[in-house]
Amino acid sequence: MMKYTDETTEERLDYMPGGQRTIFQRSNVFSYSMDAVLLAKFAPIPSENGKIIDLCAGNGAVPLMMTLRTKAKIDGVELQPLLVELAKRTMKENDIDEQVRIIEADLLALDTQVTWESYDVVTCNPPYFSVTSEKGKNENKHVSLARHEIACTLDDVIRVSAKLMKQKARIALVHRPERVVEIFATMKKYRLEPKRLQYVHPKKDKQANMVLIEAVREGNPGLNTLPPWIVYEDSQHYTKEFKDHYEC
Repeated sequence: MMKYTDETTEERLDYMPGGQRTIFQRSNVFSYSMDAVLLAKFAPIPSENGKIIDLCAGNGAVPLMMTLRTKAKIDGVELQPLLVELAKRTMKENDIDEQVRIIEADLLALDTQVTWESYDVVTCNPPYFSVTSEKGKNENKHVSLARHEIACTLDDVIRVSAKLMKQKARIALVHRPERVVEIFATMKKYRLEPKRLQYVHPKKDKQANMVLIEAVREGNPGLNTLPPWIVYEDSQHYTKEFKDHYEC
């Protein structure tokens, strides 16, 4: 639902699913999508004294939605200045700017911005496609940076995440199912043990187009595969189970 529009800047203030949070967006840059909301609901939550960091934060959708589940401090890291500005204004609009800090930085150059091995939870909705992939190609540089591994690769995301995590801390990612084997191999490379897996299918007779993965730093082996989410009925309306989860 759209709350406010300023056509001179192509800017909107949209309601997030459930209507408890609003988010600034612009039609000429990458907007949040369903995967960000599902990640925010899938990610583990630390104690109130814990710390969360969200990489590739975009306009702040994941930290924004996670504040409905926790009072823990959250850092959001985003490379693109325009998205950083939108995210900061979003946190202020929702009166959570004391809880959520938005950091304008390249995740490959965080040494002066964060304390390594200090976070209880890392989340990331990273670029899904390699630079050579034809999927998701877009001439808009903002969209291309969000979709393709131009500024960071999957290996970069997982390597940096491992450095940010305390012992036994957790990471939650949303990604493409076709890259699950690569994701698991890279996690293992940096001593992150996959613990939870959940696929998301657009319809019951369609292949999954999203996957949610949680891993533990220095965790014991053992993967729990959760029941999948089926998003749409044949009528193109949300299934009841998905609607209850997504819009709560």
